Formats: sequence, structure tokens, C-alpha cells
Amino acid sequence: MTDIILSLSNIYKSFTQGKTTLNILNGANLEIKKGEIVALIGPSGSGKSTLLYTAGLLDKIDSGEIVIDGKNCNKLSDNAKTKIRLQKMGFVYQQHNLFADFTALENVMLPMLVNGKSKKQAKIEATQKLEKVGLGERINHKPSELSGGEQQRVAIARALANNPALLLADEPTGNLDPYNSESVFENLLNLVKNDGMTAFIATHNPELAKKMDRQIALVEGKLYDIKNADDKAFLKTNPIGKKILDAFK
Repeated sequence: MTDIILSLSNIYKSFTQGKTTLNILNGANLEIKKGEIVALIGPSGSGKSTLLYTAGLLDKIDSGEIVIDGKNCNKLSDNAKTKIRLQKMGFVYQQHNLFADFTALENVMLPMLVNGKSKKQAKIEATQKLEKVGLGERINHKPSELSGGEQQRVAIARALANNPALLLADEPTGNLDPYNSESVFENLLNLVKNDGMTAFIATHNPELAKKMDRQIALVEGKLYDIKNADDKAFLKTNPIGKKILDAFK
């Protein structure tokens, strides 16, 4: 049994706008081991969201290979990909994307119910998840009755609802003020570490990225480990890469 939870091999992804083709990923390679918490860093527009969407099987790649928990996902049907996402993955986005008419509890219960859990058990486990993110007394509040930080905590609890093997997070605190950003992020990291989960988290904040096990830079469509000697040597020669390295001095 492999200890690699996510493997991206030679990933290419482009978008066409009119007569223009935008090459976003140009042979991206990455392996993330079980239990690792990895930061994805890079400037706005570098393709971080695209990379996470493709890694999460939410967007098709042009070429390459995606392996999740030992399973090659390239030729899977849409239904099979949906099943893997539901059973193996959790997603947190910059926007919380909660259902406005549902309470915090109902929002967290939903993925459990879709995954076949009974309503009684889903309610018990969803309550526990919300207690872990500090919202035990807010479970019956709807999103409009919660602060921005509280809404994002609900989104995190929902992402962890089915105890995923892999958490993908796209700027999970990007819309929060510095105080709430730090608090929510620390809560997220603690939950991931305590549950022995694997996480791949995009952030533009070097201070948050430093709290993770590894920092991977997305530069010109490729991925570079900023602590790897060869990768670091290249980044020093690239204007964007150099800025990234300077931020981690």
C-alpha cells in the first residue's frame, strides 16, 4: 500500500479564450504523503485554484496523470470521480458556499447524508464536528446569523464531515480580517494534525504557509519545493520565484 495520497504527474491544463490559448499548468508534478500538510504558494493568477480543481477531479486536465490514494483517476467516469470526492476528499474554498436556508448543523450533515449515513448518526457527528471548530452553541444558526469567521468554520466542519483522506483548501481564510484569519487557520491546522489528515492548502500569506510541513511554489505552470536545492536554484533565476523565496527568508 502506497503512502502517497496525491500524485500529480506531468499535468497540463489550458483554457481557450477566443483565439487565445492560456497555458495554466505546464507539466506540473507533485507527490504528497499521507499526513503531510502542504502549502501551495504563488501570485494571484498563477493557477493555484486551477491546480486544486484538477487535483480534486473537479476539472478535466489536457494530459497527465492524477492518482489519489493509489487509484489512477484519469479514465474514471464522472460518477466514479464524484464517489472518490465524496469518500476521499474534503474541500474548503475562499467563499464558504454554505446553503443560506440551512442551519450550521444541516450544512454539515448534508455530505454525510449524501454518503449514506443515517439522519440520527449524521446529526451526532455533525454536532461533534461543529464543537471541534468552536461552534457548539451556534449549531442551529443559519449563515446569515453567523460572522464571517464563524461561517468559514462551518465550511471547514462540512469539509471534514466524512473524515476525508485528503483536504484541499483554496485560500480558506482569504476573505477574513487578520485576526479571524489567524484564528480560523490555526483551528484548521489543529484539526488536520489531530486527525492525521493530509492537506493541500493554497495561500498567498507566507506566514500561514510557514506553519505547514512543506511549501510548494507554482511558477509558470510548474511546481517547485522551495526547500529542495535544485528547485531553489531555479527559483532564484526566475523573477516570480525570487519574490517567493524572498518572502520566506
